[in-house]
Amino acid sequence: MRFQDRVAIVTGAASGMGLLSAQQLAEEGAKVVLTDVNREAAEAAAAGIRETGGQAIGVEVDVRCYEQIEGAVAKAVETFGSVDILINCAGGCSSRVFKRPEPFHELPIEVIQWGMDVNFKGPVLFARAVLGQMIKQQRGVIINLGSVEGVTGTKAVDYGSSKTGMMGLTKCLAVYGAEHGVRSCCVSPGPVLTRPGMANMWTRMGRAAEPWEVTKLILYLCSDDAAFISGSNHTIDGARSVGVRDK
Repeated sequence: MRFQDRVAIVTGAASGMGLLSAQQLAEEGAKVVLTDVNREAAEAAAAGIRETGGQAIGVEVDVRCYEQIEGAVAKAVETFGSVDILINCAGGCSSRVFKRPEPFHELPIEVIQWGMDVNFKGPVLFARAVLGQMIKQQRGVIINLGSVEGVTGTKAVDYGSSKTGMMGLTKCLAVYGAEHGVRSCCVSPGPVLTRPGMANMWTRMGRAAEPWEVTKLILYLCSDDAAFISGSNHTIDGARSVGVRDK
């Protein structure tokens, strides 16, 4: 029960690694606020945690809207008393989400803006919203979800550059929060089996990661076992980003 009585906010928590992170945190004693743009899905996910004995609430949040972000943080403090952990999971490749096969220079501007706002602006705004409470507590952890494509670069320009930005955000938050007991780390996965298309993506190890492999790393970095780790990026990519790819 590493997270007994800790309060965690997870974005993009209605599915994928956000949902699994929230479930695993609850299993280890955390009180979890699941935020997602899909209100019904967030509430259903929280209900599922409560049915298994955990403590959780679901809150509708579009990470592009600071008013909703601020409301979720206030709800977490009102309901559970603190905010100890923030996991910024919400995101996605804009061209895939909107089913736009065009190259970057032909994508509609609103598609690009969605990608930049959800993948980078949202985490910046959420960090801003929780820092006051974390500084007041003199304790907190912010985990940002990057991507191997933020390490290597990609033709999905808005996605890859936003994920590179997550590493910079993590460093800045680590500097900003250090004197207040607030840590920040970035986790950059390669292909993860959260959707079928990931299974065929290349890694040197010849497979994609199981979601639990990534979330276990996230939970470790959230825990007191990682109390001296801050400002760092942690790739979990089956060596995809290492060296020059063989032809």
